[in-house]
Amino acid sequence: MNIKKSIVTRVRIAFLAICLFGFAIIFKVGHIQFRDGDKWREIANEKRFHYQPVMATRGNIYSDDDRILATSLPFYRVAFDPTISPDDIFAKGIDSLAIQLSRFYGDRSAEYYRQKIKNARSASRKYVRLNSRLINYQDKKMMAKWPIFRAGKNKGGVIFEKLDRRFMPFGSLAKRTIGFINENRKGAGLEFSFNRHLSGKDGEALFERMAGGNKPINDGTEVKPMPGFDVQTTIDINLQDVAENALNRALTLNDAAHGCVILMEVSTGRIKAIANLGRQSEGVYVEDYNYAVGNQGRTEPGSTFKLASMMALLEETDKKLTDTVDTGVGSERIGGAVKTDTHGYGKITLQQVFEKSSNVGVAKLIQQTFEKDPQKYVDYLHKFGLHQPLGFQMNGEAVPYIKSPKDRSWSRPSLSTMSIGYELKISPLQTLAFYNAVANNGIKVQPMIVKSIKRADQIIEQFDTKVLNPKICSDETLAQLRQMMEGVVENGTGKNVRSTDYKVAGKTGTARKVINGKYTRKYSTSFVGYFPADRPKYSCIVIIDNPQKNAQYGGDVAAPVFRELADKAYAQDLAIHAPMVRKPVGVQPKLPALHAGSQEELTLLCNKLGVSAHPANPEEDWVRVDTQKQSVALKPVPVKMGQVPDVTDMTLKDALYLLGNHGIKVRAIGMGRVQSQSLPPGGPIGKGSIITLTLSRNGATRTPATGTPANAIARAL
Repeated sequence: MNIKKSIVTRVRIAFLAICLFGFAIIFKVGHIQFRDGDKWREIANEKRFHYQPVMATRGNIYSDDDRILATSLPFYRVAFDPTISPDDIFAKGIDSLAIQLSRFYGDRSAEYYRQKIKNARSASRKYVRLNSRLINYQDKKMMAKWPIFRAGKNKGGVIFEKLDRRFMPFGSLAKRTIGFINENRKGAGLEFSFNRHLSGKDGEALFERMAGGNKPINDGTEVKPMPGFDVQTTIDINLQDVAENALNRALTLNDAAHGCVILMEVSTGRIKAIANLGRQSEGVYVEDYNYAVGNQGRTEPGSTFKLASMMALLEETDKKLTDTVDTGVGSERIGGAVKTDTHGYGKITLQQVFEKSSNVGVAKLIQQTFEKDPQKYVDYLHKFGLHQPLGFQMNGEAVPYIKSPKDRSWSRPSLSTMSIGYELKISPLQTLAFYNAVANNGIKVQPMIVKSIKRADQIIEQFDTKVLNPKICSDETLAQLRQMMEGVVENGTGKNVRSTDYKVAGKTGTARKVINGKYTRKYSTSFVGYFPADRPKYSCIVIIDNPQKNAQYGGDVAAPVFRELADKAYAQDLAIHAPMVRKPVGVQPKLPALHAGSQEELTLLCNKLGVSAHPANPEEDWVRVDTQKQSVALKPVPVKMGQVPDVTDMTLKDALYLLGNHGIKVRAIGMGRVQSQSLPPGGPIGKGSIITLTLSRNGATRTPATGTPANAIARAL
């Protein structure tokens, strides 16, 4: 009996406790709802509505002639507030809108989109992301005219969320130089180095947190972002294109690991072309690392460093280029280490030592001059500025390494070994800056790749040429060094860059590579120099790393790339051409070899050459040349839409332009002018038509009376 009473008591107590707990909950809910309701609603709104950054539009990157290298294009993600539209507009347009969405995105049925929107409207959801795919501005304009959407901002409910994406109009051209920057603000190239200027200032706007995303609230409190500044580079698009193509061909031909090219204006230090290509797979090269400037390209330069050694020698002594040195049979122990040449040259002059790139000759001269005080040789290298970075505008410049007698790694052979470009490391850009100083009458300037920061046409910051060393050595030494470098091209290892149109001065380099601490039979080949040698306008360096085919020397591997780029730079820069000699009165002019192309350019060429040109129809864009006795006739080349144009005898540039405007893809074989075309002229143009152009290289046709290369001038136009 006592047990039953005890159980009933406990149940009653438990029931009473539950009731009290329930009343407490009801009381608390009522308290929160009515007494503290305003407080909690305010907190909820604070959590629901928030300010977040609105990204600024990134500035553009331009070439030296204001062509866009990189820009930001607007893209949009489409969202929808289905609760805004009035019932009549919504009911009338929902089916058509669903069909439009299904057709445009092509991923879901019209019924899917219709049900998705209707369900969101029924649930009073104010934000529905219709699709995650980005659309462009033209698509946005089109969508804004669709059913329901076209009702406007207050009744249509469509939300276009803007996102900027970086776009490079020239594709992969100068891709590594333009660079990138990621979400973590890490990157490379100009995008990273000038991010402070390009990024602009972000704005701020109010957003509402909703299922599926954040809906912008245009309440007038938003702060508009400030677009970034534009960066104008010194890059010449045409020369950049030639540099990359020539480098790619050389790497492929020689099955090399990687390579780089830099072309720079002598007096200003402005870089007109810079290319870096590395092997991605067999026969495929892409811009991966900055071998020209960064640590990936900092290597032992080899024979191109001999110019610094000869400069130190001539500054320290009164030696002349006619003085001789005995190089023996091509192998000699110097400073405790054996130095070898490809041939035994015997007794040769200092001029010949440099022309033949004699390791024995250079090492012997430096050892004899600086053996008692090797620090003096290192001091000369410091005076030339080879021990420190150039302060280049892009991040990631390599720091040179010049060994000193104070270093633990210094040994007895170090002096003679350094003299021929080993036991030290510098980048291609640092080598080029040194050679450029010789071409620039001893004035060492800082290489530059950005000339201004601007907004529209207003220049915000101008970068002028900066002199690093007003006189790198004496005028007497400069004259001898120039003579030596011209001799390399005329008589020595650099004959492959010799041109009949202009003089080149330079030096070849072939450096053995160190792998696992040992020198191997793998090489880094190079050529560095300037042109025209008598009036230096451009300096250039080419590096081809680890060529696998038969050619292993800088004069055979790197020099042809230098020559191709130099030809293009010389052809397009009429200011550096030698003036044409005026013919005496009564001398019958001989006409240049002209073919076909743009009437405007051919007329300009004839005017430059002093040749009378008679166009049959001045309104025609394309003409073929008919050479007469004392003049040329420009006969129209019929160009009709929908028909294949006749591009025979045209330059590849003209042919590409004309065929491209007709929507024909081009495959070119060979070099020179168009000899034949696979699609017959006048034939119909089909969708996706591809034409094969066979080119034949014509020699530089000279006008006998003047000796001026007509083809060189034609290339400039």
